[in-house]
Amino acid sequence: MATYQEKPWLKFYEKGVPEFVKYEDICLPEMLDRSAQQFPNNTALIFQGTTITFSVFKDMVDRFAACLTDFGVKKGDAVALLLPNAIPCVVAYYAILRIGGIAVMNNPLYSDVELEHQFNDSGSKVLVTLDALANRMVALRPKTEIKQIVWTCIGDYLSPVKRVLGRWLKKYPFGDVNPAPDVYRWKDCLAKYAPNPPKPKLSFDEIAMYQYTGGTTGVSKGVMLTHGNLSKQVQQLVAWFPKFEKGKEIMLGALPYFHVFGLSTAMNLSVSQGWAQILVPRPQPEPLLEAIKSFRPTFAPLVPTMYIGMLNHPGIKDVDMSCLKGAFSGSAPLPVEVIHDFEKLTGAVIVEGFGMTETTPVTHVNPFAGGARKVGSIGVPIPDTECRIVDLEDGVKDMPIGERGELIVKGPQIMLGYKGKPEETANTLKDGWIYTGDIATMDEDGYCYIVDRKKDMIISGGYNVYPRDIDEVYYEHPKVQEACSIGIPDPKRGENVKLFIVLKEGETATQEEMIEYGKTKLAAYKLPSEVEFRKELPKTNVGKILRKELRAEDLKKRGK
Repeated sequence: MATYQEKPWLKFYEKGVPEFVKYEDICLPEMLDRSAQQFPNNTALIFQGTTITFSVFKDMVDRFAACLTDFGVKKGDAVALLLPNAIPCVVAYYAILRIGGIAVMNNPLYSDVELEHQFNDSGSKVLVTLDALANRMVALRPKTEIKQIVWTCIGDYLSPVKRVLGRWLKKYPFGDVNPAPDVYRWKDCLAKYAPNPPKPKLSFDEIAMYQYTGGTTGVSKGVMLTHGNLSKQVQQLVAWFPKFEKGKEIMLGALPYFHVFGLSTAMNLSVSQGWAQILVPRPQPEPLLEAIKSFRPTFAPLVPTMYIGMLNHPGIKDVDMSCLKGAFSGSAPLPVEVIHDFEKLTGAVIVEGFGMTETTPVTHVNPFAGGARKVGSIGVPIPDTECRIVDLEDGVKDMPIGERGELIVKGPQIMLGYKGKPEETANTLKDGWIYTGDIATMDEDGYCYIVDRKKDMIISGGYNVYPRDIDEVYYEHPKVQEACSIGIPDPKRGENVKLFIVLKEGETATQEEMIEYGKTKLAAYKLPSEVEFRKELPKTNVGKILRKELRAEDLKKRGK
């Protein structure tokens, strides 16, 4: 019987993939400098047909870094981004890191309540956002420490023809930003400043990002990721894909860059290797297929909803996907039948992997080469990464190979901790191991399989949704006495949210009323799709609502 310490997975590594990585002491901004020096005329960014070379990309980064310095941003200060995948998102991120700032990525779909928490928890001093969100953010600004707001619009990097056509078709709406103090247009900032910002020495142990993740306590937690986490994760990924050539690949940048999955596997990996990245701000089936058809990416990290969406789109039959050297899926389980159907139709090979925000995020991937992939598994630990399956009760004893337990992981991509939450950090990080909260098994070959979730997290469309976040919003409703949300199966999104409500005595309400209420408080993907009213909810003898019992009842009704 194999043991975790023997690392049985190593024998399935692709030829050329090392067990350990010899890390280069280089941070992300220096990786950009090197790519700009080695491949100055290579395309770095592709957005709606507009291309930016590495030399121009570096120039833009340095100009905006100078702008942030003039705003008063110093090493260790936080700057918030509220942007989709677009040229300013990539440029601003690297500009923040260039001057030693801390990047705070935020989801543009978030409500003001959620954004206010993240802005304040991070102590963000500057915000870069879209024109369509700018007036809202100006109104929110007095509740935060943010002083300057810089806004851009999708049309900033469209060709003149596309800009006019986009306005006419209302495909790319242009927001009207009201004049206000300390509110600036993106392009004006780039034009005003020379590309000569201060470049403080960055070290691997310094914080580079606060990446927010949902929390079981009802508020999102700021995961502290260091320059070392980000750089070493990129170097791990480079080691894992030895056949991908420096300066020659094209990345499909469809995963949202405000999530660390897209940030590491698409954006940072591409910059480090001198690859072009196709920025897809709206990763729906049609734009994804159009991007593949027009720009011929060679690498595509995506989430299951994207594969499912493309597979069900009639246009997929007209798209030649032979350009893809590899397609990667993570964030949620990808149904085996979807893998087979997609590969049969397109000829592209998909490998599944695993990660979490706290691990920058990748810890496991299936091997691409040599038929070593095991469909349905999350693969094996990547170089310099260890994992064990431990007893669910004591969290220490190793479970025998093949038996269920909690997946724990160790490696250089593990976070520093949660910002301002030492107790939660201590509960998650123990002796260098991160406790994932996922119930898994490992087979004799070292391949891992996620079989359940220890926590009650719902995964909807690739997004992590924490039930208590939703419950607490509805507990604020004047008619609601009790609320409990669960995940329910959905063939396209993986899971949707269902909400159980007990109304206060004498009150009446409808499902539509409750969903409308949620729209003012929650991001769209967190909204309940169903609401069931009950006279009471099942509870333990100490009064705790039995969420798992509700879910079991609901699944039984659905014949699951």
